[in-house]
Amino acid sequence: MAVKEARAPEPSPSQTEQEAQRLSDRGLAGLGWRDEEVERAARLTWKINVLKKETRAVIPAHVYQRAEVLIGVADFVADSYKLAKLCAQSRAERVIFCGVRFMAETAKVLSPEKEVLLPAPEAGCSLSESISAAQVRELKRRHPGAPVATYINTSAAVKAESDVIVTSANAPKILRKLYEKNETVIFVPDRMMGLNLARELGKAPGKELIVWDGSCLVHDNFDAASVEFYRKMYPGVKILAHFECSPGLTSVVDFVGGTGDMMKFVDEHRAPSYMLITECGLGDLARTRFPDKAFVPMCRLCPHMKATDLSRVLRALERPAASQRVEVPAFLRERARRPIERMFELAEDAGAA
Repeated sequence: MAVKEARAPEPSPSQTEQEAQRLSDRGLAGLGWRDEEVERAARLTWKINVLKKETRAVIPAHVYQRAEVLIGVADFVADSYKLAKLCAQSRAERVIFCGVRFMAETAKVLSPEKEVLLPAPEAGCSLSESISAAQVRELKRRHPGAPVATYINTSAAVKAESDVIVTSANAPKILRKLYEKNETVIFVPDRMMGLNLARELGKAPGKELIVWDGSCLVHDNFDAASVEFYRKMYPGVKILAHFECSPGLTSVVDFVGGTGDMMKFVDEHRAPSYMLITECGLGDLARTRFPDKAFVPMCRLCPHMKATDLSRVLRALERPAASQRVEVPAFLRERARRPIERMFELAEDAGAA
């Protein structure tokens, strides 16, 4: 497929002003952006939004992306599970994926007919890079007959060796389904999430739940000891932690789940303040969606998620580099698609959203 080039027109002063007002109203001003910063972003978001319509492109963005991407140009904002489904359902011809490589690969697996572009081609994932397809095959050799439940934060090659893909939101439901017919389940690659699942499901790690020793460079660094300090500093605070955090931390917070679950909790509960223990992008998104609620900062930046900025999104639309194109070989694509579709089947059957 030939890479098409296009060029967006420059916005007029009045168009820039209107776009800057839109960005401010949608939350950038509330995040502390100065007027000149909003104006610079507005010139880029205006061009991107014009060009994506002309080129029949759609821009999905993970919740950890930069605020100006989420607010300014994203067609839909979600976690990995919903992004995978929404990309497959979209009628767009091009997908400009604001996320990391394994997410863009998943989009290509589910939509092979679409051109998938990753604005920041170097955007990887410590979890995805912690395990290879060969290592999954070795786990299956050592534990014959045990189904492999693989976290979605993995490469297409690893997905192709799996029986079912899971997310932080639907993993407990799907693993319960697997245990109905199996005594042992293999879970890769996140060790912390695996231990949290073992505790929730009442399974013995290393025996009933075989866990790989991968970790997320963001969630692996949160300190459980600081939770008590924040509770004293902010009486009544509701503390929410991502499933990828350590069992020591998840055992002392008010809620554990995926990013979508955390946002739902904030929406449905009333509290003096909330602390979202995860990547900082979710906190920015929460402040823009719930401007009347108070949030206590305790987060870490993911260098991979923050590698995508507006200028690189525009580059992917105007003159994409070969390195920005995401390809998955056909033989691998078909094998990786099956466990993803199995996830959809089991998650929906189990009542997961």
